[in-house]
Amino acid sequence: MVRKNTKTAKVNRKAAPRAKSSRPVVVLVATRKGAWLYHGDAARRTWRVDGPHFLGHVISHLLLDPRDGRTLLAAAKTGHLGPTVFRSTDRGRSWKEAARPPAFAKAPDGEKGRSVDHTFWLTPGHRDEPNVWYAGTSPQGLFRSGDGGVTWEPFSPVNDDMQYRKWMGTVQDGTPDGPKLHSIIVDPRDPAHLYFAMSGGGVHESVNGGRTWKPILQGLEVFEGMDPADPSFHDPHCVRLCPSNPERLYQQNHCGIYRRDGSSGAWVRIGKTMPKRVGDIGFPLVVHPRDDNTVWVFPMDGTTVWPRTSPDGKPAVYTTRNAGKTWQRLDTGLPERQAWWTVKRQAMTADARDPLGLYFGTTSGELWMSRDEGRRWTCVAQHLPEIYSVEAAEFL
Repeated sequence: MVRKNTKTAKVNRKAAPRAKSSRPVVVLVATRKGAWLYHGDAARRTWRVDGPHFLGHVISHLLLDPRDGRTLLAAAKTGHLGPTVFRSTDRGRSWKEAARPPAFAKAPDGEKGRSVDHTFWLTPGHRDEPNVWYAGTSPQGLFRSGDGGVTWEPFSPVNDDMQYRKWMGTVQDGTPDGPKLHSIIVDPRDPAHLYFAMSGGGVHESVNGGRTWKPILQGLEVFEGMDPADPSFHDPHCVRLCPSNPERLYQQNHCGIYRRDGSSGAWVRIGKTMPKRVGDIGFPLVVHPRDDNTVWVFPMDGTTVWPRTSPDGKPAVYTTRNAGKTWQRLDTGLPERQAWWTVKRQAMTADARDPLGLYFGTTSGELWMSRDEGRRWTCVAQHLPEIYSVEAAEFL
């Protein structure tokens, strides 16, 4: 069931106090040919652009460390340096390359090794581990830094485990720009409780700091004729944990939108209540920081040859405020027709203000924002290179 955006649904914020801040919001935009920082005023109505940074480099992810409010990491692929990570400790005014970026261990003599094509995903560690970062790469690899991103090491046995290597290999030719390990999640209650996802290869959980992992696949659908018990056939696009309720996960999958409650719960396909003409296929998914029932997605056309564009060229964000029972279309201010956008899995995010601000970037280089939780949209920037990721932050 879908409600149109002619009425405003009340947001439940009982899980945490409302966020009040006078600090400007900074929107971090990573693109195919560099990175930009957009500094907003406290009201998020005017924006000052800082960039480009790394012009010509592929920047897959640009992220602020929320633990200190000044350190930025950028996952980059450069023409002359190859895949690397850049680090700034002064809010982007200067950058240094990692002394040892993520790289697979050297293969034994006579065996074929793997090399990192690019670092794709960055996640800061737990608040009690101030210098820890995690990274996911293409092809699928999991890495950890214990010194704030200066040096990186393979993390846990995942990279070289033959069972995991088998699960990684099935869809290597099907994922644009190569297979990826992404959606690295640290439970805010416990630094030893971790998740990651692989496209392809499924979603995996560890409760012992990465020493062992288990797939969490129950309830997820796969294409007809495939075995749902085999992680090889699962292609999660984006997995998010609810900050206000860490027992709840949401997932945007190649086969729909899902919710999972509790450590032993099954995934439930909540996207079946989306309108049939739109479907529940997409890449990004954003959860409300204070309300575990509220989620936003950006659907795409997943029919026939998978054009991966806005259905019928009519882009819209959809939200649920009741954990997937109903969905509301949010398109005021967006083009009404002939807008064939794709929004990638890292290219949609939210700030923590009240009302919450939403941001997304398109493959055609447009940055859009809403300062009222998606009810009205405004274009902040045009003519950027293809946008890979968008993150909202506050410098301290």
